[in-house]
Amino acid sequence: MVLWYNIGMLKPLLDKIKSWWNQSLVLENHAIRLLLVYRLTQPNEEHWLPSMIFDIEEKSSGKIIGRCDLRFGMNPYMWYMGNVGYVIYPPYRGHGYAMMATQLMMDLAKESMDELIITCNPDNIASIKTIERVGGVLLGIEDVPLGHELHQQGEGVKCIYKVKLKERGSYD
Repeated sequence: MVLWYNIGMLKPLLDKIKSWWNQSLVLENHAIRLLLVYRLTQPNEEHWLPSMIFDIEEKSSGKIIGRCDLRFGMNPYMWYMGNVGYVIYPPYRGHGYAMMATQLMMDLAKESMDELIITCNPDNIASIKTIERVGGVLLGIEDVPLGHELHQQGEGVKCIYKVKLKERGSYD
C-alpha cells in the first residue's frame, strides 16, 4: 500500500525538512559526499513535492561526478517519477556511486518516511541493478499517462519499485 500525501498531511514533515535546510547539509560515506545545492520547500505546482537536490562529489578527487534528488511524500503524478532520482556522469559510471548516493538519501528519508518509490526505464539495466541492490521490490511496469511530462520527454513506460525504509509503526 502506498500512502498518498496532501500538503496538510506533510506539514510536520515540512517543518522537519526546513530544520535540515537551515543547516549546511552534507551526507557522506567512505567514497562520496552529497552536497545540498537546492531545496524546494514550497512547490509552486500542485503535483510537485518538497525536494532536496544534491551534487555527488567523489571524495578521493573532489570532482562532482553526478547529481541526485530526494522528493518527500507521494502523489499520483509523482508516482512515475518516484522519490529518488540520480544521474552519474559517464566517466564515473560502473563504480556503484548511484547505489551509494541512494543509500545515503534512504538514511535521510527514513527519519520521516516509511517507504520510497524509485522508478526507472525498463531498458536501464544499471538503474534496475541499483534499485534492486538497495532493496527495491518491483511493483510493476506501467505506462506513463499521455499528458505527463515524462511521456512528453519520450519516457512512456516505467518500472516502479518500492523500498521499505522501516516497518509501519516501528520508529527509532
